[in-house]
Amino acid sequence: LGPLVPKQTLLWQDPVPAVSHDLVGEAEIASLKSQIRASGLTVSQLVSTAWAAASSFRGSDKRGGANGGRIRLQPQVGWEVNDPDGDLRKVIRTLEEIQESFNSAAPGNIKVSFADLVVLGGCAAIEKAAKAAGHNITVPFTPGRTDASQEQTDVESFAVLEPKADGFRNYLGKGNPLPAEYMLLDKANLLTL
Repeated sequence: LGPLVPKQTLLWQDPVPAVSHDLVGEAEIASLKSQIRASGLTVSQLVSTAWAAASSFRGSDKRGGANGGRIRLQPQVGWEVNDPDGDLRKVIRTLEEIQESFNSAAPGNIKVSFADLVVLGGCAAIEKAAKAAGHNITVPFTPGRTDASQEQTDVESFAVLEPKADGFRNYLGKGNPLPAEYMLLDKANLLTL
């Protein structure tokens, strides 16, 4: 981009750390999926959490998304659209427990980030739902996301990412001046769908 690109990491850039560990392979992914399925979390809980993390992405400025695992941090964990008083905190706690257990027992320098685990939970849930409907599928998963800290998250800057509507979740915020179908198209456009 040129010599004027700042060398230091700036908070407004929504920094995420570089990967500093070995990534999970097929065997670890299969093991983690089994642990997630055995955790007692429902398909709905896992898919809605994965969607909440991923759907914060904006193609217009490349902000948001699942990378960074910020669904567990302020302000995202408190957004009305994410139903903070519902199942979100339970899913976060359960996935953090799976992450801690896996990372403390994994051989060598293999680790899984919370961000990867949220996405993997969505994959495992979709596979489980498909199997219940009589279809055996494997949802592709590529690891490599990392976890940002609360200190790496500018709460004020992230607050503008809060969705006012998400037709994919049947959510329309209070006082929205536009019809829901307009907001659905806007959301699809932001997600580059």
